[in-house]
Amino acid sequence: MTKKKLIIAIDGPAGSGKSTIAKLVAEELGYCYIDTGALYRYITLHALEAGIDFKEEKKIADLVNKIDFTKIPYDKIRANEISKLVSIVAKIPEVRHNLIPYQRKLAENGEVVMDGRDIGSVILPNAEVKIFLTASVEERAKRRYLELKEKDLTITLAGIQQEIIKRDEIDSKRAVNPMQVAKDAVVLDTTNLAIPEVVQEIMKIINMKAKHYG
Repeated sequence: MTKKKLIIAIDGPAGSGKSTIAKLVAEELGYCYIDTGALYRYITLHALEAGIDFKEEKKIADLVNKIDFTKIPYDKIRANEISKLVSIVAKIPEVRHNLIPYQRKLAENGEVVMDGRDIGSVILPNAEVKIFLTASVEERAKRRYLELKEKDLTITLAGIQQEIIKRDEIDSKRAVNPMQVAKDAVVLDTTNLAIPEVVQEIMKIINMKAKHYG
């Protein structure tokens, strides 16, 4: 591995496993892990708890500069209710715009693995390593269902699958910073891969890229 402090961007759609994978890759490297999806979920939770109408985009966008993102309650933000609403918040142009400086600040010293939907394409376009994880809708729905079923007994696999299809459409068609594969990203289909296999593949990619800097 190079001594250069790499910036690693891992993007992908809902249920692609990017958060789990990015966290493990960061642990493997001894890097800092940054979950940008958690930022949008925390804003969503704040809006919900404050009783803000989700059509009031300005009020939601203003939350970005009021929230302490070092105190994210990860159990709360993973609730299915938040999952259903977060795409509304994430497509608000001013919310996305207001979060960019904060996200870039977190990565400015390198040695970070940041995951999201537009990290490699918009937030960190100069990242040395860019990965785009994907998987079939069916597989992504199954993963999300297994993650949530013990916390929410009302959810169904079919319902989760429909939510993921809807989220994909919103993410890929939103006017500002839609989800897309960065031109220099490596696309990795994880449908038939176990988590350790995905981590292993990404580590191979990182080691190959690192040779250019070492």
